[in-house]
Amino acid sequence: MATTPIALVTGAAHGIGQACAAVLHRQGMDVVLADIDTDAATAAAQALGDRARSVTCDMADPEQIAALFKDIDAQDGTLVALVNNAGMVRPADFLDMTLEDFRTVLDVNLVGAFLATQHAGRMMVRDGVRGAIVNMTSINAQVAIPTIASYCVSKGGMAQLTKAAALALAPHGIRVNAVGPGSIDTAMVASVNADPAAMAKVMSRTPLGRLGRAEDVAETVAFLVGEGAAYITGETIYVDGGRLALNYTC
Repeated sequence: MATTPIALVTGAAHGIGQACAAVLHRQGMDVVLADIDTDAATAAAQALGDRARSVTCDMADPEQIAALFKDIDAQDGTLVALVNNAGMVRPADFLDMTLEDFRTVLDVNLVGAFLATQHAGRMMVRDGVRGAIVNMTSINAQVAIPTIASYCVSKGGMAQLTKAAALALAPHGIRVNAVGPGSIDTAMVASVNADPAAMAKVMSRTPLGRLGRAEDVAETVAFLVGEGAAYITGETIYVDGGRLALNYTC
C-alpha cells in the first residue's frame, strides 16, 4: 500500500528553509518544518495549509533531534526527503572568536546535520525507501571570510559530509547531495542590503548582477530531491550567480 511521502526541512521557519518547504509542499509532499523558532515555524506551516506542520527542534541538541525523528516516525506517512538547512553564524574577529561560539556554530550547522542524516538514513533503509537528502552548504565551503571562520569550517565540513554519506547510503538507493548558496536575499544579508557600498562590492563579485532569491535555492533543492536527479549523488550545486567562477574584474 502506498503511503504519504514526507519531507523534513530543518531551519524551515524563515528564508531558504521556508522556501524549500513551500516548493516540496507544492510537489505533493507532506512537509514537516523544524525550527527552534516555534512561533515562526508554526506560522510558516499554517501558511502552507494542509499537509504541513511544524515541530520545535534545536539542531544543537541530540535529544531534540532524536525526538523530532521519533515524532515523524509516529505519523501516517514515510520519510522520503530530508533537507538539512538549519544553520547559524556568529561573526567575530578570528583572534577574538571564543571556543564556545566556534563549537556552537559547528554543533548546529554540521553535527546536527550529521545526526539528522543518520536518523533519516536509518529510517529510509528500514522502510526500503530510495530517498533523497540535501545538505545546505555555501560558497564559503570553497572560499572564506575571516570574521566567520566557524561558519566557513562548518560548511566545508558539510560538503565532505555530503560525499561520505552519499557513498555510505548509495547501496540502499539513497542519494545525498548539497546546494551551496552565494549571496541570497535573506535576513543573513540584510545588513549588506542596507549598505549601498557593501552591496556594490557584492555585485562586483556576482556576474549575474543581483542577489539570489530563496526560491532560486529551493528550486535547486527540489530538483535534487526529484526523479530528474535520480543518477546524481555526492555532488554540490552552487547557486551563486557565477561568483565562484569569477577570477577578477578589470
